[in-house]
Amino acid sequence: MLAIIVNDQVLKPQRVCQNCLLADNRGEPRWKSGKLYCGQAIRKPGEQRVEQYECLMGFKVVNIE
Repeated sequence: MLAIIVNDQVLKPQRVCQNCLLADNRGEPRWKSGKLYCGQAIRKPGEQRVEQYECLMGFKVVNIE
């Protein structure tokens, strides 16, 4: 499940992405095969797996499994 982090809140992507021109036709982030296509990965040094992304609008997106 994808989530948007804003300050100290966790929001559903539909609340944020529905007005974004880069969202898919359901108003959700463009997420395919474990990759966010409307943003970039935020990597920490030495980290193998990407857990956070930053969308082009500046929001942090996380994949919660």
